[in-house]
Amino acid sequence: MYDMKAFYEAHSVADAVTLRLEHPEAQILAGGTDVLVQMREGKRAGKELISIYGIDELRGVSIDEAENIRIGSLTSFSHITKDPIIQKYINVLGEAVDMVGGPQIRNAGTIGGNTCNGVTSADSASTLFAWDAIIELTGEKGVRRIPIQDFYISAGKVDIRPDEIQTAILIPKASYENCFGHYIKYAMRNAMDIATTGCSVNVVLSGDKNTVARARIAYGVAGPIPLRCAHAEAAAQGKPLTEETVEAFAAAVLEDVHPRDSWRASKAFREHIAVELAKRALVESVKLAGGELA
Repeated sequence: MYDMKAFYEAHSVADAVTLRLEHPEAQILAGGTDVLVQMREGKRAGKELISIYGIDELRGVSIDEAENIRIGSLTSFSHITKDPIIQKYINVLGEAVDMVGGPQIRNAGTIGGNTCNGVTSADSASTLFAWDAIIELTGEKGVRRIPIQDFYISAGKVDIRPDEIQTAILIPKASYENCFGHYIKYAMRNAMDIATTGCSVNVVLSGDKNTVARARIAYGVAGPIPLRCAHAEAAAQGKPLTEETVEAFAAAVLEDVHPRDSWRASKAFREHIAVELAKRALVESVKLAGGELA
């Protein structure tokens, strides 16, 4: 069923790095929910595989010494959704990955595999962009950490060097503290479908809950890679909680999004949806933060 040249199994991060150096053309295998399907379809036929699935140190969610939320790259979507740290500080990520595929996919699929695919439609990606996630990569020379915005290079391509594997995703304390967010996935079906557009918004409100101290918004399928909307964020920052602020925020996303025509949806429709999702996600984020529109 699977046409592969060779299969190697890493038992530690150091072991995985060594195998990467010895087999530079090999494909990393995590949960296998994408790679194995593609192999069965013949798209990756004859490839060498390096499985990192048995490296348990890459699983789980914790808070590190710098108070970053640390998500091991092999943490499954199901684990993320149910994890108490995620539920307390960044529940929107759990809600977003709970929209990936069906239960079998969510039990096997990993957050690292989802981001390393480099696809703009990944349900985790827009939320990770909106929360200023940092990607941790480990290679022969040690650990390298880069903002997720720099990790995504182009459609299907990410910044992983030949000797590296992704070991974690970090959410800095400054990104999650007193922050509340909402993710909306628009797709043709309610379940087991790729997003036509995905929008993730989060806000920090002023102490009196009357002003937007900070707003962040990111999209999937609004360009070749997930993207942040700097114009929309600037349009809301420091503004009162009013319908006018919501409208200005949503309208400004059109200065940043670059959707394309495809069989799933036209460019014009995606732009219309982008504006509408921005409104709804901002309003819900404000509610979650304890605010109310005037």
